[in-house]
Formats: sequence, structure tokens, C-alpha cells
Amino acid sequence: MASPIGAFAEEMVDFIESYFGWLLTMFSDILDQILDLVGSALNYLDPIVFIPILIIVSLLITKRLVTSLMIGAAFYTIYWMGYWNSAMITLNMVLVSTLVAVILAVPLGIWAADSEKANPAIKALMDFMQTMPAFVYLIPAVIFFGLGVVPGVVATVIFAMPPVVRLTNLGIRQVPQEMNEVADAFGSTGWQKLTKVQMPIAMPSIMAGINQCIMLSLSMVVIAAMIGGGGLGEDIVYALSRIDVAIGFEAGLAVVLIAMTLDRLTQSFKENRT
Repeated sequence: MASPIGAFAEEMVDFIESYFGWLLTMFSDILDQILDLVGSALNYLDPIVFIPILIIVSLLITKRLVTSLMIGAAFYTIYWMGYWNSAMITLNMVLVSTLVAVILAVPLGIWAADSEKANPAIKALMDFMQTMPAFVYLIPAVIFFGLGVVPGVVATVIFAMPPVVRLTNLGIRQVPQEMNEVADAFGSTGWQKLTKVQMPIAMPSIMAGINQCIMLSLSMVVIAAMIGGGGLGEDIVYALSRIDVAIGFEAGLAVVLIAMTLDRLTQSFKENRT
């Protein structure tokens, strides 16, 4: 028998389903269309064409030939091992999850930095979200969105948001007071001060949050395979159920290679912005 806290949680779920089910359905449809669009873009080119283009894009971002060639080698290894399709599904989920998380988290971080009343509540919420076990997020995701890729993305977004919120808040709070005073002295509006002064100075901190968000998204996407998320996580779950060391190692290596690639690209972008 559930405790009063558990009973309250069940009542909240029923309330949300009853009164906001239409909104959840609309959000699910939009997210599904975005996933289809990004997935189509990732799978449009053959891997033999995709990998050289990736090397060129990496070179433009990192400005380092060796790093770019290593990124190309990492994706060629994934292709050579036979996990290309699974890797593209995983990459699709990571990219969409990160995009949605950043869109939601950056304004929340700005609000926390701008409001001393909202800041404690937002900090408490982020503490709650970060300390909650990752598997717990799968339960409401399945209840509201069923099985498949969409609930996996929703759970991933919630799991990966906190670093972006925290570091956006921190970055804006670390803007020198003199810079804010100069902006005010020149008659800048709140929006102008935010976009022309605070955000550019806070960008390294925000990029660090996005980097952490990507890494958390990748780890959660793998876990989301338990509710039908697919991708490399599905291969890992299969290997775990069969105690298949070979498949487990190969799929795990593919995840690591994607993680290293995304980490180097975001780190290089951050360095180029500073």
C-alpha cells in the first residue's frame, strides 16, 4: 500500500492526464516530427560521404586537423563495427534532447539570476532533479507518452536540464557589476543588457553547462532503451540480457566514441568563443 506521498503522486498524475492530456499529445506529436526531421537529416547521406563531411565540419569548429581526423576515425570505427544505424538513432535522440533542454533551461537560468525570489525555488528544484535516480524519470514518461522514442527524449530532457540552468545562472551572476552599470548608464533596456552584455560574458559558463547536458543526455538515452528508445542502448540491454560480452563491449565503445566526439566539438566551440 502506498504512503500518503505516493498516493499524492498518483493523484497528480491522474490530474495531469485528465486536464492536460491534450497538451501532452500535442507536445508528443511536435517532438515526434522533430525527431523524424533530424533522423532523416542524419540518415540522408551514406556513411562513406557523411564521415568526410564530419571531418571538414570538425576542422572548422576545432581548428585542429589531428582532432578532426580522430573524430572521423571514431565514426568510421562505429560504421566498421556495424552499429551505424543504432548510433544515428542515439545521436538523433541526444541532439533533440539537448536542443529542447537548452531551450527550456537557459530562460530558467536567466530568471534565477534575475530574481532573488525565484532563485531559491529554482535551485531547490534543480537539486531535486539532479538527485533523483535516472530510472525514476522513465515512470512518468511512460505513463504520459507510452513506450518509444518520445518518452525516452522527455525523460532525457528532464534529467539533463539542471547543469544548463545552474551554469546559466552562475554565468550571468558573475558578470561584473561595472558592466551592468555601464549598460544602464547608456540607457540600455533589460533585453539589450541581457543580449549585448550579460549573455556574451556568460557564454563560456553556458557552454560548459551545454557540454554537461550533452553528456548526461547520452547516458540517459542509453537507459531510455528500457522503454523502447532504441539505438545503442537497445544493443546494450540485449547484451545484458544475454550476457553477451562482445555486443556489450562494441555498443559501449560506440557510445564512448560518440561522447568523446561531442565533448571535443563543444569544448572547442567554447574555447573559440572565449
